[in-house]
Amino acid sequence: MRTRRTVPARPVAARPVPARPVLITALALTTAGSLLLTPQTAVAEPRPPGPSPVHREAALDRDAARTPASAAQRALGTAEAPSEAIGDDSRGYPRRQVLTPDPENPADKSIKLGLTPYHAIAPKLNALQALGDRVSVEIAGRSAGGHRLYLVTVTAPETARQARTQASMRELIENAPALAAKSREIKESYKAPVFLNSNIHGNEWEGTDASLKLVERLATATDARTRDLLSHSRLYFNITANPDGRIAGTRANAGGFDMNRDFVTASQPETRAMRQIMVDKQPAVLLDLHGYVNGTLIEPTTPPHGENYEYDLFLKNTYANALRMEAAVNGLGYTPQKDGVQPAQIPFRDQEEGWDDWPPIFTPQYAAFHGTVAAHTVEIPMQVNNNAYNTLPQAELRRRSAINVDVAGAALRATLDFVQERRTSLVADQIEVFRRGAAGAAQVPVSEETVPGVPGIGPEDVYTTTFPRAYVIPAGTGAQRSAPAAARLVDHLLANDVRVTRAAHSFRLEGRPYAKGSYVVDMRQPKRGLVNALLADGRDISAEVSAMYDISGWSLGRLWGAAVETLPRMPYGTALRPVRAAAPVAYAAPRGDLRLRLDDPNEVAALNALLRQGIEARRAADGSAIVPGSARRQALEAARAYDVAFHSTKLTGTAPLHRTRVAAAVTAGELFALREMNFEVTPVSTDVLNAGFDWSSVDVLFVSAGLDYGDLTAPARTALDAFLDGHGLVGRGATGAALNTATGLLAAKPVEGNGDANGVVRVVNSGSTLMSGALGHGFVYAPVWFTDLGPGVRVEQAYAPGNPLVSGHWRASADGSGGPADAAGRASVVSGRGAVLFGTEPLFRDHPKGEFAQVGRALFGMAQASGTR
Repeated sequence: MRTRRTVPARPVAARPVPARPVLITALALTTAGSLLLTPQTAVAEPRPPGPSPVHREAALDRDAARTPASAAQRALGTAEAPSEAIGDDSRGYPRRQVLTPDPENPADKSIKLGLTPYHAIAPKLNALQALGDRVSVEIAGRSAGGHRLYLVTVTAPETARQARTQASMRELIENAPALAAKSREIKESYKAPVFLNSNIHGNEWEGTDASLKLVERLATATDARTRDLLSHSRLYFNITANPDGRIAGTRANAGGFDMNRDFVTASQPETRAMRQIMVDKQPAVLLDLHGYVNGTLIEPTTPPHGENYEYDLFLKNTYANALRMEAAVNGLGYTPQKDGVQPAQIPFRDQEEGWDDWPPIFTPQYAAFHGTVAAHTVEIPMQVNNNAYNTLPQAELRRRSAINVDVAGAALRATLDFVQERRTSLVADQIEVFRRGAAGAAQVPVSEETVPGVPGIGPEDVYTTTFPRAYVIPAGTGAQRSAPAAARLVDHLLANDVRVTRAAHSFRLEGRPYAKGSYVVDMRQPKRGLVNALLADGRDISAEVSAMYDISGWSLGRLWGAAVETLPRMPYGTALRPVRAAAPVAYAAPRGDLRLRLDDPNEVAALNALLRQGIEARRAADGSAIVPGSARRQALEAARAYDVAFHSTKLTGTAPLHRTRVAAAVTAGELFALREMNFEVTPVSTDVLNAGFDWSSVDVLFVSAGLDYGDLTAPARTALDAFLDGHGLVGRGATGAALNTATGLLAAKPVEGNGDANGVVRVVNSGSTLMSGALGHGFVYAPVWFTDLGPGVRVEQAYAPGNPLVSGHWRASADGSGGPADAAGRASVVSGRGAVLFGTEPLFRDHPKGEFAQVGRALFGMAQASGTR
């Protein structure tokens, strides 16, 4: 589930329905006898002690990550490719295969709950395929931990020719929606695609078991209604989106990532597999099964609503299906008195704020941009994870899990009934989403007139935007025009099914020249909402609601390192050629010494690869790396491996650069980003240091989580102090700053802003070796700034004057402090002889790629520090 927040009601009129006073947590269960064993209100991530903001995944953000390097290697591209192309339209259905069983694992956490362990899924799927001709199984990919991701398709049999016809209709819906809207064939025979996603959070298990039960029923049912359903729809079940977490009983995958926060970045293989299913199958309806909220929570959500959606179409269908699921769940007959189960709830109807659909980091919200017009997170009711898993008797856990499977099954069945009855209108609404994008049509603001049948729509629900005519990613040179960053961004857009073209010649528009090779994204395309959600600045929504559920600013156009501009019109008369992949950047000059910019994570990774080989590189005053011409062959290999450019230079560099080994007490996202930059990383924590750590194996310490100087034993403190006498610290956030204070490295007072604040901010950089070429924007999540700077402490970066927030949510705290006005003009990054401290979040969830090199440069610099105190 999403970690939940209790928030005060907004100063707007309440919806004309009975509203619960606060979001979810006001629910209380009634105990009815010893059978219930005092059931508790179900909460997936209880609030940790202390002032931590509730919307954070506390365990993921507070603890030092220990995830294995192998998980990062798989996620970064070395994972085994899918055994089949799930988008292959040349084959009919069923698509049978015999799955090799996994070794039995008695430690699988689902066993205790009486649920299906991962190792039992493959035999179960083999048996389901053998039941008839309706069930197909394909491998959609591999998890970060190396486990197979099973995509099960249930539909009436299709010949190869019939499958190709379905594919042609699907392509017409996206590529020629105006024609598709008039197609009798689509109206009569197109099979509505439905995506049923389970277990994206590994310790929210029961959706998997409910799906397996439903697949079995559909495989064997002989009634006319089931035959009609399967003749007019394709049902795609992602049986477990997170097998690593299912086995281990963790929310995250083996890489430590919450995939239900990863859809904008798509850093993890599981997320990319789900994205590809959405691109290839184009679902009209999606259900994402989670836990645990009592009573069962069924989206649509509270405001604010994402401004890039065709929200009138989305709300119409999502609310209608929510009512069906609510009736089905309540119709099971569970009661608070008898079972500890509260009635279902619909946040849009029942709450004022606190469960929003603003960022497309969540599965249903991301799916909306691929034409899904009814998409839901469903939170089943009875908690069985975390503390409940460890403390409740097994019999009580199994009782709860059985109820959860029943509730998930009711939601699934109600959704299929909804699809069967509304197939034609659902497909028509998907076509309309794409038609508006392709035609550049205006969004339709929601109201009781535009979305009849949905009660309580008010001005607080209206969020629309003005789409630019086009975006351009200019070719050329400049501080923010990193060629690797532009290539990464273009490839990311293409992977998201965005259409990108490239200028065959230079052109001029509104007096501004653009070089040959510039990328142009025409916003008159079916998935314009996704383009804008990814590239636009976003909006400051601090005044709209009192608090946000999760991040509320994420602009790739500002944070990924490439220059991104809007165009008021298309550059007509210029040859624009569609691209299938970004142009390669790899280059090494044939003569002279070589200069490698260090503005991009790929450039840092390439340098690390050379340093590991013993290449004697040097650092230039602008922060770039100078590689001797004698290492040209190795530089060319690195250029090809990491898609970077080494240009000829006459600079000689100043300080030598050496192989850099990092001890890191950081979050999972930061650990992943360090490995993405090819650093040799050893995870550490308070416990690791107390157990005895060999400091000779590392060159620099990076701390942002899970290391508290006050909790170290005397020998561990002595060893750490000795290390910092000859090496440097890179610290991030309050934890990194606290270690700096405790060890007396830099005289700098950290000030913590509002812990709820997050988003894209404007910054002013110093132009030093550390910040030369750095972006003018950064990302914050619980921002920190530094005051009372002592002698020798340099301000490397500061929050911009005025209101630094570009997009996101950042208010002052209840006492009036900690807001953007307090941060304006204050130091966000400081450095000195022994440390570099970041108050921003330059590696947050592996997302702000354009900031990664700031940390890379800091680590190289601090690894060379000596005699720091």
